[in-house]
Amino acid sequence: MMSTSPIAPAGAGVSAADTRPSLTVLSGFWPAATYAVARALLAADPALLLVRHDLADVGTGSVHRVVRDGASVLEDVRIDLAHGCVSCTLRQDVLSTLARLARSRPDRDLVLMLPEVVEPETVAAACVHCLVDGAPISTLLRVDSCTTVVDAEHLLDALASTDDLKTLGIHAAADDDRALADVVVRQIEYADTLVLWGQSREGPYDTGRLSVLLDRMSPWAAQVHVDDDIVDAGALSRQLRDTRRHRPDTPRVLARGLEGRVLGTHEPYPDCGVVSAVFRARRPFHPGRLKDRLERINAEAVRSRGHLWLASQPETVVAWDFAGGGLGLGSLGRWLTVLPDAHWNAVPDQRRLAAALDWDPYYGDRHQHLVFIGLDLDPAELHRTLAGCLLTDAELADGEDVWRTYDDPFAGCFPLADLDPGHTRTSSEGVPS
Repeated sequence: MMSTSPIAPAGAGVSAADTRPSLTVLSGFWPAATYAVARALLAADPALLLVRHDLADVGTGSVHRVVRDGASVLEDVRIDLAHGCVSCTLRQDVLSTLARLARSRPDRDLVLMLPEVVEPETVAAACVHCLVDGAPISTLLRVDSCTTVVDAEHLLDALASTDDLKTLGIHAAADDDRALADVVVRQIEYADTLVLWGQSREGPYDTGRLSVLLDRMSPWAAQVHVDDDIVDAGALSRQLRDTRRHRPDTPRVLARGLEGRVLGTHEPYPDCGVVSAVFRARRPFHPGRLKDRLERINAEAVRSRGHLWLASQPETVVAWDFAGGGLGLGSLGRWLTVLPDAHWNAVPDQRRLAAALDWDPYYGDRHQHLVFIGLDLDPAELHRTLAGCLLTDAELADGEDVWRTYDDPFAGCFPLADLDPGHTRTSSEGVPS
């Protein structure tokens, strides 16, 4: 049995007459569920080409690549790790394999099944920026959608996990310090299509709650629920292929708010116990009060994300990234209001437009924009806690010269490089920094 949420419209700007082979990227932390979806797509279209990489032998220095269609295995190759790095090996082999198949079999669409620790954004970025024989792979094929498969039985445990990939022995490189929850969150939030596979072990209500949770975490994605006892391969294929949902210009989730895109939905009333709360404010946070209340702020959150500004560091856009019980704070570059005019052309058009529409005569484009998603989260108490971290009227009146003198527990955490007059950056995530 399969149910769906409202499906996102087909991608604008892609001609229906486009004859390039289409590529569906399948990711997911649970290979059995992801491979089950891949097999269903092959059953619906035996001519489809499935490319997957198995990391079972990575400990012995190799990656296993398999290419097959619905009838047989076409390639079965072991590849030596490049520089001992799984990520480098996959990037090189995935792109060259896709390019080769698109050239040799231009009439056949492709599905790429990623290993469980690979985030789809890295593959999508490589398709745009990495060249194969001097040209981007987009000249040979069209990325149709990035689909993430989520196992209903294990999702909540993964989101609450404090384990890292090294502890689990599945890290992609020696310097891969990612947490399990971070990987799962990024796979979910980058997807334009989500497949909720199977049922929660707690029953139908809990399965419904997982569907709501996914919708709050990734409101921009279409969602499909598949009962793994009864899989209609044809119906699933129609939901996942030829959707034209992929948007290569979509920024990373933490920068969505800076570009005026949806960062999350404000749904303060519980739906199956799931609450999503959006906090926005103009005035800055007091660094000391914010630090003192961090644990309380995220106590009930499964996921929180966004950006903020600290009174003590008024130039810096600070990224807020919480999952699996751990909070990451980092720099997203400079606020436009402090950026010299010569550097504005390096800023994405979407961000400049969003800033212009919401510009404040005093604060410029600086503001707080945070989203909190949790089970039985109290949005009113959360708002009171966050509002209590903002500068008071008296503190606000002191001005930036005084704010910079505050005792700052975050001092030195978000360094900004000197602005080089000849330097430009076109990343959707920030500005020259």
